[in-house]
Amino acid sequence: MVWSAGMATMRGASAAALLVLALAAAVARAEDPYHFFEWKVTYGTRTIMGTAQQVILINDMFPGPTINCSSNNNILVNVFNMLDQPLLFTWHGIQQRKNSWQDGMPGTMCPIQPNTNFTYHWQPKDQIGSFFYYPSTGMQRAAGAYGLISVHSRDLIPVPFDTPADDFPVLIGDWYTKDHAVLAKNLDAGKGIGRPAGLVINGKNEKDASNPPMYNVEAGKTYRFRVCNVGIKASFNVRIQDHIMKLVEMEGSHTMQNDYDSLDLHIGQCLSFLVTADQKPGDYLLVASTRFIKEKSSTTAVIRYKGSSAPPPAKLPEGPSGWAWSINQCRSFRWNLTASAARPNPQGSYHYGQINITRTIKLAMGRGKVDGKERFGFNGVSHVDPETPVKLAEYFNASDGVFKYNLIGDVPPSNTAPTKMAPNVISAEFRTFIEVVFENPEKSIDTIHIDGYAFFAVGMGPGKWTAASRSTYNLLDTVSRHTIQVYPRSWTAVMMTFDNAGMWSVRSNIWERQYLGEQLYVSVISPERSLRDEYNMPETSLRCGKVVGLPMPPSYRAV
Repeated sequence: MVWSAGMATMRGASAAALLVLALAAAVARAEDPYHFFEWKVTYGTRTIMGTAQQVILINDMFPGPTINCSSNNNILVNVFNMLDQPLLFTWHGIQQRKNSWQDGMPGTMCPIQPNTNFTYHWQPKDQIGSFFYYPSTGMQRAAGAYGLISVHSRDLIPVPFDTPADDFPVLIGDWYTKDHAVLAKNLDAGKGIGRPAGLVINGKNEKDASNPPMYNVEAGKTYRFRVCNVGIKASFNVRIQDHIMKLVEMEGSHTMQNDYDSLDLHIGQCLSFLVTADQKPGDYLLVASTRFIKEKSSTTAVIRYKGSSAPPPAKLPEGPSGWAWSINQCRSFRWNLTASAARPNPQGSYHYGQINITRTIKLAMGRGKVDGKERFGFNGVSHVDPETPVKLAEYFNASDGVFKYNLIGDVPPSNTAPTKMAPNVISAEFRTFIEVVFENPEKSIDTIHIDGYAFFAVGMGPGKWTAASRSTYNLLDTVSRHTIQVYPRSWTAVMMTFDNAGMWSVRSNIWERQYLGEQLYVSVISPERSLRDEYNMPETSLRCGKVVGLPMPPSYRAV
């Protein structure tokens, strides 16, 4: 739908009609509650690192609005693209059960063209926790337009800690002063994007995060901080002057409630910790500093006790150094086996360590030159998004000329194999339990995200993975999550059940690597073609490429 300012009245009437119909339908079918959002995505000028620059705003906001909801709520987001480029939003960590149609990646959806709009409709089905959204097209993620998604437990589901006095967003990320289009142009020309200019907290630099204070607390009360690494290149460590952080949630899982002085977060990861205001009233600093980068950056935000007149302590808490500290901390994170998450049954009732592995897929990250320009990929294939999203090509049985399945095998090729550019799509059998091993031969850290699922990060270690590495696995209480780091010249192994039919992105969160091809899609098809396993493509879905004008395929059969 193409829109203009003159359509505002009609849009309002249409939105009201949609609201009435949706609410009526929800009452009639006893559906979960609906939340409606209308987003106008525009460019705007902000001074973030001392100089004015163009950023991407949502309703004139950066970061964008928080999506605050409960498990299973229906989320409708009507996105009006007022940029000069196509646009998609992905909902990082939301599993989109049976619904990869709303996942918001270029392999699953046609983009929202400039001066048009599209309404996403999704549910955080059987999920709780801290997540975020961001634009997935090009390098737009480097220019803003990200925001927090807070998914709360339903009222009847117990939470393993008392309700905090407040719930604070802490979106920390590296920041570039170059325009996102310039970053993309540099990558297209075979150049890099360099180091970030610094860190921001909730889109603010250190000065703006201090006056007025970003967080206000009262002595004796406990507060929840939801922290996400929304950057594109740098890991960071977060800590608070003179206060202990009690970890309670990580990427949708309740964790064992261990106390930490500081916490590492890698790109794409989110967690929650509780902080009790148990110090002498005053101002204290939340500190974030980059990790594993030679030229370190740091930033702070003020936490102010009610009635405070004292400035923050002059000495900042020191951050950790080295890889070993980070690896050991990661291994200390444990799943809370007795806590309920989105469902009443305890998390630990799912005994992942007792399930037989049906397949092992080893994915080696790598780089290579194609036409003299650097590319990244998995197992020698550097992914390229075709004009027709691979999910649509598959659904319409129009994949010929768009992509081929399984260009890569389950074992990486030799190091001498040339890098090939092509859509990288592998198939996985529905409802099989698979071990996926990521090997990172690079000198820098990588982080990997898998759409559509939560997995168990059972092990990590130096060098290359072998079958003997399984003896080091945590088969009892590793955290169920969606994003995991792979340390330099190391491996990380995850286990997961491919029980969510659809087309799902597996990608690097280091966005220049993703942009240059370190991504693949996993096609998971239910052999029964049943609505129990996957929704039909919505009639409102955007069309592009080869599927424009094609008749809709036959419906999946009813349960």
